[in-house]
Amino acid sequence: MSLEVRHLKLVAAVAEEGTITRAANRLHLTQSALSHQLHDAEEQLGTPLFDRTSKKMKLTGAGERVLLSARTVLEELHRVEHDIESRATPIRGEVRLITQCYTACDWLHSCLMRFMKTYTDVDVKVVVEATQNPFVALLEEKLDLAIICSPVRDRRIEYTPLFSDEALAILAPGHRLAQKPFLTAEDFAGETLLVYPPKEESIILTNLVAPGGLAFRAIQELTLTKAMLELVKAGTGITAMSRWSVAPQLEEGSLVAVPITQEGLWRDWSVARLKRKNSPAYITEFLRVLTVTKQHGKMSLGAAKRARDLRPRAAAAERARRLLTPYHR
Repeated sequence: MSLEVRHLKLVAAVAEEGTITRAANRLHLTQSALSHQLHDAEEQLGTPLFDRTSKKMKLTGAGERVLLSARTVLEELHRVEHDIESRATPIRGEVRLITQCYTACDWLHSCLMRFMKTYTDVDVKVVVEATQNPFVALLEEKLDLAIICSPVRDRRIEYTPLFSDEALAILAPGHRLAQKPFLTAEDFAGETLLVYPPKEESIILTNLVAPGGLAFRAIQELTLTKAMLELVKAGTGITAMSRWSVAPQLEEGSLVAVPITQEGLWRDWSVARLKRKNSPAYITEFLRVLTVTKQHGKMSLGAAKRARDLRPRAAAAERARRLLTPYHR
């Protein structure tokens, strides 16, 4: 048996891309060449690594094991190559970025720490003043990367998918809505809605109700997550956040999270950057770290889609069960 690095790279690419076509494009190979290399790897191992279906390549048990090792080996090789290169020529530079959502800074910290262990001479600068309009800042080249959940269509900008998460209504345990299975737009009427500025970009206002479409008691803008959550705990307002951003409070029971609509209110996160042929190596590496760092409470885009599809079915099944139960007693 003699697996090569190229075999590990193609297993990782096919597993992550899902199809031979997309994996071949990613590795700059023809479909025929990639298929031949995959067949070669499977012959050497004496077992299939993927189940071929009409729509997607699915890892077998052996494939899962190879993928686990491939990621470890490839990341270590990448680190070794970089360490050797950086000793010869120290890399200095700056990564300018912004996040479209304030709570994204909570999970961004682990990515920064991982990146800075390797690129010790590269500064990471959060351009706070570009928060409200990251796309203009990108086009004016005041930013390198923007972590966003509301993309715009512009051929000058390209997006790298990160993950999906669900925005939930965050309430005090004793709130009148805390025991509902999910909230509708009408449930927010008469409530004080706590949002990050600008309020026009609130996920509740943009995705659930049109501004002015409901008679809110008030809409209050706050930049500090802690202050917002303290007001929710006090019962003076409600907000919408991802579960991972309030996990400690949910675990201790000081706050309650309720889905918004039966299907849920989901956001797809990605990294936006200008389309360029040549980017500094450290920018490419920072983007790679963002995409490979696993974050608690977040889903891959595929998993999130499955969760969205399953929830209405589960609710329908529960309604049917309740209707049929009396006839079986």
